[in-house]
Amino acid sequence: MFNDTGLVRKIKAQIGQFSGIISQGFSKPLRKFIKQMIYGIQASKDVKLSNISRVLNEQIRLIKTENRLSSNLDSVDFTEQINDQICRLASNKVMDEMVIAIDPGDIRKRFAKHMENLCGIHDGSEHVVGNGYWLCKAVAADIEHRSVIPLYCEAYSQDATDYLSANNQLFKCIDKVSGHIGNKGIWAMDRGGDNRKLFSKLLSDKKRFVIRLQKTRDLVHRGTKKNCYELAKCLPCPFQMTIIKYEEGKEQRIPILFNAVSVKLPDRKENLWLVVVKGFGKDPMMLLTNCTVNLKVKESVWRITEIYITRWKCDESYRYIKQCYNLEDVRVRSYIGIRNIVVLVLAISYFAAVYLGQSTKLKIMVERIYIFSKRFFAVPSFNNYAIADGLYNLLFPDKTGIESNREKENRNKFQLNFDFGFDP
Repeated sequence: MFNDTGLVRKIKAQIGQFSGIISQGFSKPLRKFIKQMIYGIQASKDVKLSNISRVLNEQIRLIKTENRLSSNLDSVDFTEQINDQICRLASNKVMDEMVIAIDPGDIRKRFAKHMENLCGIHDGSEHVVGNGYWLCKAVAADIEHRSVIPLYCEAYSQDATDYLSANNQLFKCIDKVSGHIGNKGIWAMDRGGDNRKLFSKLLSDKKRFVIRLQKTRDLVHRGTKKNCYELAKCLPCPFQMTIIKYEEGKEQRIPILFNAVSVKLPDRKENLWLVVVKGFGKDPMMLLTNCTVNLKVKESVWRITEIYITRWKCDESYRYIKQCYNLEDVRVRSYIGIRNIVVLVLAISYFAAVYLGQSTKLKIMVERIYIFSKRFFAVPSFNNYAIADGLYNLLFPDKTGIESNREKENRNKFQLNFDFGFDP
């Protein structure tokens, strides 16, 4: 149906070009290492060095390839540089009204005991305490869910010597992304963002935000300090929307009631809005925002809810990198190696989600990759899974690795000069 060899060659060329961009300023051996890691993780859909070594198909013993990758992975921490390059590449693709979702995540290591700076974490998927590493990730997405752009991802541990605080990690992420996109986008966070210091930073930096509140948050309404939960329960909700939920093949219509009210934070003078949404669960959902809200227009109030719902794309992005690239099965002992693996997976997700679709020619190539993803039905709006599967199905069977034929010939070439000056 298609010339698979030609398509594979084009994908490898794009990987080489992309890795060259994000590894600017590094030494030549490190640039080659980053290219091989990006190819190897994508071609094997795994972060284990043994599987990466196998798909590289080098003409040396497998253990030698793995030892070299391990040595390079632990040599220098390039998290900052690659995060900076990804933000730079994505800066012109983030529009003013896009949602920038930021959320702490985790890598849980159930059986690890000797990994460096292994710390206690809360497993968000199983809601239990375990050992592992924290993640701080940011993605940009439009409300229509047509585009998801990875921006930033960093692994960290509270047991590391350079760790300051969880707030510092959030501020670091915000400053890094803002350094490239300015004040574009609307920052959205879950209840973990209900933080007095975070509110102060976002308001002082003139950032627009939508943050879900915890029940304990106090607000000022009409000059009186009130608990947000008590205020939400008493607030009448005249506006209504209906959402459709599919469960066990059955369609269920759920009425959603919502309204908004003008409030302030107790220690701030800025006018804010509390958006109350009833129907998603037993308790009302409370969203605090500084985005302009017309209290008389239904669509204006509902837009804040849509912004927060778009934040769930960050959770879906976490699920994607963990499932597609087996991130929680990372098996390196050094803390630097853990951080480098995480930022490389961010780079791969950007390559698959954004870089391949940035030009017309590459979009055509992406359409062909979709075919190799072997989906029964149409590709969904969050198409990263399909692209990752298509790239895997194309690259994994290939036995030539990422090096070009010319590089292999030059490496294996051995010339002897028998010209001793004798005239026959």
